[in-house]
Amino acid sequence: MTGLPKIALIAGPTASGKSALALALAESHGGTVINADASQVYADLRIISARPSIEEEARAPHRLFGHVDGADTGYSAARWAAEATAAIDAVHAAGGLPILVGGTGLYLRTLIDGIAPVPQIAADIRAEVRATAVAENHARLSEYDPAAARRLNSADTTRVARALEVVLSTGRPLADWQAERSGGIGDRVALVPAVLLPPRDWLMARCDTRLEAMFDTGGVAEVAALLARDDVPADAPVRRAIGVPEIAGWLGGTLTRDAALARAAAATRHYAKRQYTWFRNQPPTDWPRLSETETINHVRHIEIRLRQ
Repeated sequence: MTGLPKIALIAGPTASGKSALALALAESHGGTVINADASQVYADLRIISARPSIEEEARAPHRLFGHVDGADTGYSAARWAAEATAAIDAVHAAGGLPILVGGTGLYLRTLIDGIAPVPQIAADIRAEVRATAVAENHARLSEYDPAAARRLNSADTTRVARALEVVLSTGRPLADWQAERSGGIGDRVALVPAVLLPPRDWLMARCDTRLEAMFDTGGVAEVAALLARDDVPADAPVRRAIGVPEIAGWLGGTLTRDAALARAAAATRHYAKRQYTWFRNQPPTDWPRLSETETINHVRHIEIRLRQ
């Protein structure tokens, strides 16, 4: 491997064991665990987002976990990438090993490959698009950016709105801007990646078990505290995290506990399947896909690559 400073990167779908592996590696190599999960940045959601516990955080340095207030609606992949770059550089300067861990592909891609230099979207266009139903936005996207319309799920409110507002505001498709990415760190570090893709049945069982534990060990109180805040908008990203709307429905009387748990379980499984497909197909082919479930075997695999 080159003489560039090394970063261990542990990625994969939710509940795949990423956090346990990152902590084990950090303890054995004096590493610092750096979060790359979009939900785990929020201070309000330790339990619901499956952030490391206080006890786990005490076993090794952790960065970018729970550092964003739920009322902050402007947190983005670009902002995270800038913070992650600073954290990585600080760990390297101290002679340590940065260990990126998470399942948000957009975060990782932005950090490694850079960000598309999309100009600021005109406020009136953004307001118009965000106030329009996704079906109508998708129809307009088919007219202005047919390639994006074909590529995106017609019910994906966020991505359809983003693609439409970019082409309306800039006159260029989002894909054109994405081809001009800049600012990534991929060319100045040596990645030692591991993508965890355990057996699907094992993964789904872990999703179900973990989610039920969240309901029974503080997740409900966590969501209640979030809902009680009058400074967190109803459409804030933190309130869309899996488990939050379902528990909110239970607390609000529109769902029973069993119905809320069933909905959250279905949403978690769907999310895990999407992540599984993304991490199986999207990262570079030379990123090892690890199908085992034993953390110790994963640690050995990464240690071998770190020595190369």
